[in-house]
Parts: sequence; structure tokens; C-alpha cells
Amino acid sequence: MKKFVISLLSVIFLCAAATAQVLVGMTDTTAYFPQLEGRRVAVLANHTAVARFGDGAPGVAADAAVRLPGAASDGTIHLVDLLHGRGFDVTGIFSPEHGFRGTADAGEHVASSVDAATGIPIRSLYDGNTKRPSDEAMRSFDVLVVDMQDVGLRFYTYYITMLRMMDACAESGRSVIVLDRPNPNGHHVDGPVLDMKYKSGVGALPIPVLHGLTMGEIARMAVGEGWAASCDLQVVRCRNYTHDTPYELPVAPSPNLSTQRAVYLYPSVCLFEGTVVSLGRGTDKPFEVYGHPDMTGCLFSFTPRPTAGAKHPPLEGRLCHGVDLSRMPLGEARAEGLTLKYVIEACRNLGLGDKFFTPMFEKLIGVGYVREMILAGASEAEIRVRWADDVRRFRKLRGRYLLYE
Repeated sequence: MKKFVISLLSVIFLCAAATAQVLVGMTDTTAYFPQLEGRRVAVLANHTAVARFGDGAPGVAADAAVRLPGAASDGTIHLVDLLHGRGFDVTGIFSPEHGFRGTADAGEHVASSVDAATGIPIRSLYDGNTKRPSDEAMRSFDVLVVDMQDVGLRFYTYYITMLRMMDACAESGRSVIVLDRPNPNGHHVDGPVLDMKYKSGVGALPIPVLHGLTMGEIARMAVGEGWAASCDLQVVRCRNYTHDTPYELPVAPSPNLSTQRAVYLYPSVCLFEGTVVSLGRGTDKPFEVYGHPDMTGCLFSFTPRPTAGAKHPPLEGRLCHGVDLSRMPLGEARAEGLTLKYVIEACRNLGLGDKFFTPMFEKLIGVGYVREMILAGASEAEIRVRWADDVRRFRKLRGRYLLYE
């Protein structure tokens, strides 16, 4: 009877945990507000640094936002507005790829500016010139608060910007506080570990394509493994979250990841960036469709056009024939993780040989053997065998830095 009661209580606990609202690090103001008192604060953030307050969740400063100018009627507020409204000395905003408002194209240069709502200067880290902040910029603050929604991919650049700022903070003696957010693909650890000869602006660490880490965990791992300079680092954890917890993003993290399905398909479909095939930039379904003018046997077609977030999309104005994944059930897309089947099928359909690929492919997949094996006619299962041991070793290493089960 005692064992039955314990088992029943375990089931009740697990059910409650599964249904509890996930709370992002930004909402745990008691964990980081005291660290900001009397200090000059800089923020590394973009449009995703928002949270909802005022729902009475335990441990949340329930009135922190709803009494402030800039908060929406439901209590949702941006981190910069929250800190500014509470009287903290916010001296600057650093912005990553896509800019502070998240509207720029992938890789587009974004000029520095001023936040219209607060008058705080915005220092772009993606202006085409800034390799690291100037000494003047680093002297303007004492503590850096980081809050950006990542999607769990080695080639998604927000973590790279964070690591660059951590290095600068270590060199300048500045503290770093990472307000953590869930990884929507955090239930997957898969893909080749980056061969560092392919290190680039879309891949900075020897980790798999799907690393299964949050931004806070990446920061901890980078410092722990010596991949980033050791700095005064604090991570404010999410609550009610595990890496298996389904988490739908409340805000699109970048212009072309506009749906939850796109976020789930991104690991596989983004590989087309390293090929001659369009992945739907310039359509209303980026990362949910793919095609090429010369693909055959396809029932679906689309024509890339200039759109917000894709001013000059690949294959612009050309009728492409291909595959529509936008009707895939969300649960199926979430379970898929990384698959090479789309790239393999398109490569064989077009019959272009090595001309199917561009040098970007190795920067994305992280190794040279995947292209070689695809061209040699290998199956996905055969290719996966090549990276299986690397993933096992990474999982073991990853375990040292996990903040969530």
C-alpha cells in the first residue's frame, strides 16, 4: 500500500509539473534585481526579451510590469522597459543579428541607433564593422544582462553574440547575468560535432547541430570548457521547465522563423542554405517549403518574392517546384529533429552532383564527410553512424553543465 501511495504521488507530481506554466528567467526579478542596484546596466537583447507579469505565479514580482509605462494590458513587457521603468541605470543596449527589433534580414548589417521609447543608445553588434564593442562602450556599464530567445541550433547566431560579449566582459572585468529561456528544440541532441576548421559566423563551438542546451547552459559550458573567457557569470534559471517540456515560442525569434513548425523544421531545412535549393525565403512559409526550378515530379510550386526579412531571397522571381511541409502535424515536426532526407532527396532529384552544394553547407553541417557520403550514394542511416560516437561523447560532457533535467 505504501509503495502504491508513493507511486500515485509521483504520478500526480509529474502531471502537475507537465501542466505548470513555464516561467522564463526574466520573471524571477528577485534573483537579479538586487544584483543591479547601484550599478550601470547594459542589456544584450532583442525583441524576444519579453515576459508576462501579473499572473500571480509564485516567486514572480506580480506587480513588476503592470504598473509601468510600456506594459501591455496583459502585463507583457520588454526587459528594457522593465529595467528602465524600475529606475535602474540602463546605459546601453547591445543588439544581435536581425537587430534590436528583430526585423533585419539574416546577416544584414544593422546600424546603431537610439531606442525611441527610452532614449537609451542601441549599439549594434551586426553593423559589419564591430568585431567587439569599443573600449568606450565597455567602460559605460558594470553589468551586462543577456536575454534572447534561442532555438537550440549550432548555426543560430544569438549564442555566438553572447559568447563574444562574455569575452569582452571578462577582459574588462564586467559581470554577466543571463536570463535564461527554454530551448524549443531542447529535447534533441543530434548531428555532427563541428570540426573547428569549419568554424564561422554560423558555428563557433565544437557542439552538435542540435545541442540540447539553453543559452544559460551554453554560457556555463563555454566557460567551463575554456571556449569562452572566464567571467563573473550568473544564470537566472527558468522555472517549471525540463528539456522535454514542450515550449511554444510567444514571439518569433527571427523574421523567417515565423511559426512553431518552422522552428521545429529549421534543423533540417536550414541545410538548404548550403545548396542551390530555396527553403522558402521570400514566401509566406519560410523553412516550411523547399524547391528549385528544375526539380521534377513535384505537385507543389512557389515563387520567391522580396518580403520583410527577405529583401532579396535566393531564386527571386523564379518558379520553384518542390515540397510543402507546412501541413505536417506539429507533434510530428517536433519529434523529427535533424534529418538529412530532404537534402538527400533534392540532391538526387536535381542530379547536379557536387554543384548541388555550396561552401556554406560545411559551415552548417559542420563536417566534410556528409557532402561526400551523400554524393557517394550513402543512406541517411549510414551517414548517421559517422557522428553517433561524437554525439554520445558530447552528451556526457553536456551533463556537467545542465541546469534542467
